Amino acid sequence: MHGGGMNLPLVVGRCPALFRAGCARGAHRFRRGPADQDAPTATRWLCSPEPPTAWCRRRLSVGGEPVRVRFAPSPTGFLHLGGLRTALYNFIFAKKYGGRFILRMEDTDQTRLVPGAADAIEDMLEWAGIPPDESPRRGGDHGPYLQSQRLALYADAAQKLVEGGMAYHCFCSSQRLELLKKEALRSGETPRYDNRCRHLRPEQVAEKLARGAAHAIRFKLQPGVKPYEDLVFGWNRHEVADVEGDPVIVKGDGFPTYHLANVVDDHHMGVSHVLRGTEWLISTSKHLLLYHALGWEPPTFGHLPLLLNKDGSKLSKRQGDIFIQSFRQRGALPEALLDVVTHCGSGFSSNRVGRKLEQLIAEFNESKITTHSALLDLEKLPEFNRIHLLRRIEDPESCFHLENELRGYITQTYGARIQEEDVLESAYIQRVLHLRKGHFSYLCELVSPLYSYLWVRPAVPHKQLEELTPEADAVTSQAIQLMEGHGKELTTEGLNSELKALAKKMKSTKYSTVMKLLRLALSGQQVAQIRPSHPIQHCPLLLPGKFGMVALWHNTNYLLDPLLMLCY
Repeated sequence: MHGGGMNLPLVVGRCPALFRAGCARGAHRFRRGPADQDAPTATRWLCSPEPPTAWCRRRLSVGGEPVRVRFAPSPTGFLHLGGLRTALYNFIFAKKYGGRFILRMEDTDQTRLVPGAADAIEDMLEWAGIPPDESPRRGGDHGPYLQSQRLALYADAAQKLVEGGMAYHCFCSSQRLELLKKEALRSGETPRYDNRCRHLRPEQVAEKLARGAAHAIRFKLQPGVKPYEDLVFGWNRHEVADVEGDPVIVKGDGFPTYHLANVVDDHHMGVSHVLRGTEWLISTSKHLLLYHALGWEPPTFGHLPLLLNKDGSKLSKRQGDIFIQSFRQRGALPEALLDVVTHCGSGFSSNRVGRKLEQLIAEFNESKITTHSALLDLEKLPEFNRIHLLRRIEDPESCFHLENELRGYITQTYGARIQEEDVLESAYIQRVLHLRKGHFSYLCELVSPLYSYLWVRPAVPHKQLEELTPEADAVTSQAIQLMEGHGKELTTEGLNSELKALAKKMKSTKYSTVMKLLRLALSGQQVAQIRPSHPIQHCPLLLPGKFGMVALWHNTNYLLDPLLMLCY
């Protein structure tokens, strides 16, 4: 009832007054009032008289308690991009409002558990930089954090519902349930339980229980569901009793279903806000009925829009490349993954590339989360990774870790083929990183065949050099003399002029051929192998002492950075 007792229909939309006021509920839902007399097509917006800021502050706590949110995956598989995004929004929400981020494992489906998945999920959250405050590994005051260790709580809640007449024992066999499903499908109807066991007399139930008949426990769905306000989708109500049969809340094996377990756990763990995927939006009315039946205050709900492929199709675990572990193995940085999954969505005051986690927290605004699905373009990930990798290189502490990681790649890739121990020294690896920063997207690219000459001495047959010019010996001899004459005082500008002068001394070798020869001798690569992805003008390179062309002929101890800058 709003506005002088008028009973107005619920309508989905934004309230302009609250939206302009900067309310933290920008996706506010409203009741549509009678049209203004002066403007027949206008809409009268009937909002809460409470100031927007106070209203929002009330919505961000439950009973004055601090914000507590949870990420509750099922360890029936490993963490994928959709799960990471849900966990990230919960983590950001908690940190934005000084709350706690909880990891709870919903392992009640014992038949589908994947060994090691629970530990792997927590590992990936820690790797991504969004570790939980409470979890199976870290513990906490509201544990245990594995549902399989909380069975007594679910049994107590189920018994309370049965004793209160809000739930009942169901003795229907799996064969009967399957027949109901087939009959409904044959008739073109949605399969649903017919609530048969709801009508069993008490003495019938007692007799079946006494002889140990297999049974489940079902919750009695009641009509007249009250509307609730979702943080993202606004006012919602789903009359589940009209379209569903009574749901199972405790299975025949004694384990609870999701519907009961998540309600019981969220209550006992003091969860203030439930931020989960929009696929649970329709089930929320069912969960609110459970809260009411148990006499508990429900948390505030917010349902996040789906994360889809860029073509609008669903992310599928069968794609094989959406698991966080696979991204890590391919060299993706955690901050790049967090950046790309938030960049395609909503909920932030800006949408720029290159945001770090602390910036995401600072820019987060739940009023900006829209109901539109987020379209994820993974083809952009290399660019996001390149930007964040560049920033790591420019940070001394982060660069030190990259240096150690790259050294591991070098040893693993080339091993005994490494002839110069200089290439494993810190100073040299740091120079490679800084000279190549911004030109590669993944650290492992630096040990690809394209960059092999940085780590192993190229083996170029003399005949291959002579195929470029019969004056190959003369060119290399002159180049060595030039290097020996200048020592370490070489610059690209000065060397460019001297190499042009060198070319003029040759009888039939042009300057361009001189540069091709030097490139081949120093890197073992032809021009065509470099040019497509690494233009010459963007490819400054370097070699350590006792290495490269000079080392091949004279084992001379010089640095060849300027020469290679010109060659490439």
